[in-house]
Amino acid sequence: MKAFVFTDKALERQAGRFVWLDIDTEKSKNAGVRKRLQIQALPTFFIVNPVDEKVVLRWVGGASRPQLERILEDGRLAVVGGARAGAPMAGGGAASAAADRALAQADRLYGEGDNVEAAKAYQEALRLAPEDWSRYGRTVESLLFALSQTEDYEVAAKLARDSYPRLKRTSSSANVAATGLDCALSLPSENPLRKELVETLEGAAREVLADSTIPLAADDRSGIYGTLVSAREDAKDDSGAKRTASDWGSYLEGEASRARTPEERTVFDSHRLAAYIEIGEAERAIRMLEASERDFPNDYNPPARLAAAYKAMKRWDEALAASDRALAKVYGPRKLRVLQDRADIYVGRGETTSARRTLEEAVATAESLPLGQRSEGAIAALRKKLEALP
Repeated sequence: MKAFVFTDKALERQAGRFVWLDIDTEKSKNAGVRKRLQIQALPTFFIVNPVDEKVVLRWVGGASRPQLERILEDGRLAVVGGARAGAPMAGGGAASAAADRALAQADRLYGEGDNVEAAKAYQEALRLAPEDWSRYGRTVESLLFALSQTEDYEVAAKLARDSYPRLKRTSSSANVAATGLDCALSLPSENPLRKELVETLEGAAREVLADSTIPLAADDRSGIYGTLVSAREDAKDDSGAKRTASDWGSYLEGEASRARTPEERTVFDSHRLAAYIEIGEAERAIRMLEASERDFPNDYNPPARLAAAYKAMKRWDEALAASDRALAKVYGPRKLRVLQDRADIYVGRGETTSARRTLEEAVATAESLPLGQRSEGAIAALRKKLEALP
């Protein structure tokens, strides 16, 4: 978003309508804000009413510039009170007005992090909406995230399957297909609908990738590739997973080659690394990550990713050296990921005592995080990994 969307000159007209805040949720001083906003994924964007500081709209994930402008306009209308006062958020008849009111209520609940009640309100908005309702795509995308957060995977997958035909060739199609497929893959194997939902949504995801005319950000297309790799792995299709990962890597290389700045190029580093590791060619990531480390000497991400690449290559000494550089810069909850990788490196070197000490440090770090950053799930996972050491 910073490298490709916020740099769009067309957004300059929004500068006088909104006060823009960028919050680093990894810093301990921002833990209270993170807790109050119930941030469950990154990136997340909020539109806040300056009068009472309540969130009137939340958007999870990236957005194209046109999508972002529509989100901002809906947020502005919610702040000025049009929807809450009972009037439609924008033009349309009685059905649109009713759907807009339900959507405003859903957005408020969603913004507060109440995914259960927000899902009900989004479902009501969809029930009331006319066929030509302009907010259909945004509503479906938000509802899918709310359902996934409450692990209501079957309802989410069925929603994605049923809404995709209406959203084909729109900017919402990528999130709907990929999120729906991910939810379908999360269903237990004994679920009678699982096979049909996975097959249908995998087909939809591949259809989105094949259509280059759909206005999608490169990282949205990249995310579809990643989900398709998971689908092939779920089907025990190793060769298909590798083919998809190879296509993924080639796509990202093409996007990175067109980058105009180091900021644009490094956007693709994490996904390129994932694709290269998937096909067993982690060495292809080394040169790009070394360039990113030179270009962004204060960023922990390039050395942390180098550590992961060297770990996949079983070049333990280089992996440990990269991990040292990452640990000198990382802070907040992200430090836990670096420590977990470091423990894996020690295990690869046959140094179980050092691995145990590293995981103990990770547990202590996780437990010391302030409310808003502390995750009981993360602590439990670290303890489980520690207990699994010989």
